[in-house]
Amino acid sequence: MTADATTASSSPRPAPLIGWRLLALFYDLWPMVALWMLASLVFTLGYQWAGHDVHDNIPPWSPLQLGLWLVCWLITAGYALASWRRGGQTLGMRPWRLRVVAADGTRPTWKALLLRYLVGNLSLLLGGLGFWWAWIDRDRLTWHDRLSGTRTLREPKRPRG
Repeated sequence: MTADATTASSSPRPAPLIGWRLLALFYDLWPMVALWMLASLVFTLGYQWAGHDVHDNIPPWSPLQLGLWLVCWLITAGYALASWRRGGQTLGMRPWRLRVVAADGTRPTWKALLLRYLVGNLSLLLGGLGFWWAWIDRDRLTWHDRLSGTRTLREPKRPRG
């Protein structure tokens, strides 16, 4: 067990308030938008290469557009899962010192992180209900925290010097 894992499991610190999580999500939106734009560029160039006019858009609800949405969702999954597994943090979690750990304070498994991502997406589709749940949960846990066996912790400030 690492020092971080020991600190996380033995610390009585509650999960961070929902506001810190929302700030991290908002911060993470921007690198995702950039990656989604790159994916859209590839799909658009492919659409034009297939013989469509430069001014034509990919038709709404077409298989190509649904494929683009799926690719964007998978890009986001790859970013989140790799970030959580590698260091417990996405770019958006770093400024607010948030870290994802397993319930016992160790590094979460890929399976737990995938479940966390899927339930988090469901929660967002339901208007963030699973996030708002943290306001009434005794441990400030969201649906994706509870169901995946993971926790989001807010780390203490490091002393300067």
